Amino acid sequence: MALIKSISGIRGTIGGKAGDALTPYDIVKFSAAYGTWIKQRSSNKATVVIGRDARISGEMVRSLVSGTLIGLGIDVIDLGLSTTPTVEVAVPAEKANGGIIITASHNPKQWNALKLLNEKGEFISDTDGKEVLALAEGDGISFAEVTHIGKYTQNDSYLQKHIDMILALELVDVDVITKAEFTIAVDAVNSTGGIFVPALLKALGVKKVIEIYCDPTGDFPHNPEPLPENLLDIAKEVKKSKAHLGIVVDPDVDRLAIVCEDGEMFGEEYTLVAVADYILKNKKGNTVSNMSSTRALRDVTQKHGGSYEASAVGEVNVVELMKKNNAIIGGEGNGGIIYPELHYGRDALVGIAMFLTHLAKSGKSCSKLRYEYPNYYISKNKIELTPEINVDEVLERIKDKYKKYPINTIDGVKIEFDNEWVHLRRSNTEPIIRIYAESANEVTADTLARKIITDIKEVIKADM
Repeated sequence: MALIKSISGIRGTIGGKAGDALTPYDIVKFSAAYGTWIKQRSSNKATVVIGRDARISGEMVRSLVSGTLIGLGIDVIDLGLSTTPTVEVAVPAEKANGGIIITASHNPKQWNALKLLNEKGEFISDTDGKEVLALAEGDGISFAEVTHIGKYTQNDSYLQKHIDMILALELVDVDVITKAEFTIAVDAVNSTGGIFVPALLKALGVKKVIEIYCDPTGDFPHNPEPLPENLLDIAKEVKKSKAHLGIVVDPDVDRLAIVCEDGEMFGEEYTLVAVADYILKNKKGNTVSNMSSTRALRDVTQKHGGSYEASAVGEVNVVELMKKNNAIIGGEGNGGIIYPELHYGRDALVGIAMFLTHLAKSGKSCSKLRYEYPNYYISKNKIELTPEINVDEVLERIKDKYKKYPINTIDGVKIEFDNEWVHLRRSNTEPIIRIYAESANEVTADTLARKIITDIKEVIKADM
């Protein structure tokens, strides 16, 4: 069982002992702490928007969250089955004081989480998160008397509202997408993308959509993280049906992966690169991604005369640096696209609209578009953590071992070699150490990653 409290929210496995997993007790505890934090920042009666992905535990968690907030005297607007970016745009549109998205994103079905938003519809900061956690561990939570409990309302209008906001963007061209007569396959891992992505594609003028795993039952047919090894079925479907491309989203629709017409992966790292290239062709500006993302975004940005910077991993960190640098596009190399003209949050739906506009205007096949970009390869690996592993000590020992190379420690340890880099850090969302290595050569990246993994295991073994 696992319970992780981080910059990415409160995340854990369902069931088990209170305090060790995301049990009903813990759901109420952290919902009450967040609601209390919201009330402390509100001069009038507070409102919170909630929405959830389709995972099996979602309705149970939703009822506990909404009941707790209502018990605090907070009005709740429930979007029902929704997406992370849809809740993010709904919070300011409803003039709400905050929002909670009930989703564990890419984690398997036994996980769920509370993603916490501020009044702007953006993830709460690290400082704010610490205040919420302190409230959860304190005794300052007080519930409302019966005449002052909150109201509960349902609002299913934001599917269309979110789509309308995307269609209204200057760089989204419905006419050019319609004329391209795309055939597109969609894998939504049986979550809410199965509702939202086909609806968006229809609104964009796509006439033929082939749906696989688009029934929002929460019964994930494969590991929901959109990595190549999990996308074999849609790759086969794209080739079989002679589709122009395949679209894959994670359970809460904030990550986007593309499958080319030949069944090969466009590369989740290159979703952001391609969209940024299209936007930068039309508007000069800067970009931001996190430290674990490909150098290709830097290369594309500099080609268009912009400035690129890398942040610590985590959407809130990317957003903070984007605002500081006036970035017009940014995100994370896991397929997360942040387009500030719409909102400051990872949004696979706006990514789809931008990518299809770019592809249609290019007149190229998906695979030929991919060949236009610098060809880097990232080897993505992880080591499972056990309670006795001292992650800080492990990272410190690795840093010391490679001290003759340039090292960045703002988020774990990133080591820069001549033509490669490796980044190792504790995950915000799983009990693991992530080890990413990038090179222009797949073999070199994999070899570098394996070398660092061996180093880590030797450090762990020596400390046991």
